[in-house]
Amino acid sequence: MTELNTSELKEKAGTLRAGEKVLLSGTVYTSRDAAHKRIKALLDKGEPLPYDLSGAAVYYAGPTAAKDGMVIGSCGPTTSSRMDVYAPEFLDNGLSAMIGKGERSQAVCDAICRNGAVYFCAIGGAGALACKCITECEVIAFEDLGCESVKRLKFEKFPLIVAIDSHGGNIFKSGREKYAV
Repeated sequence: MTELNTSELKEKAGTLRAGEKVLLSGTVYTSRDAAHKRIKALLDKGEPLPYDLSGAAVYYAGPTAAKDGMVIGSCGPTTSSRMDVYAPEFLDNGLSAMIGKGERSQAVCDAICRNGAVYFCAIGGAGALACKCITECEVIAFEDLGCESVKRLKFEKFPLIVAIDSHGGNIFKSGREKYAV
């Protein structure tokens, strides 16, 4: 299992391979459909973004409210394909990693390879466990979106698997190939 900090993603994303298990620590930003739409509009207008895309990691999640004594509520991944319309442009603007669940379009796979980025999958349905690997949570943009607002999280050894790497490795394709008749 590889331990990695988000501050190293820009330089090390290209060394990761599909199927590799990673414990990710560091700063990660939550963003889903509505927030992506607003970030795209800011990009189009040349206005400042809620966070710098260069080297950033985005977690496709909409965490629930924190219960007493907790930093964050349940924080599991959402279906990544809903962000596929935005992902290539975000990757071309420096995004280093995306975290979610499920397959990605060919355009996203191509952008991952083109930009030396990586797509991680988190375990779906385990949001209550995932929140135990999050030590800080702060809303930094679009508070009106509620659980879908952009948040800055601090991960501490958050378990992930490299689903799509920058060399064309893709667990969704290779996994099926293993069992093809």
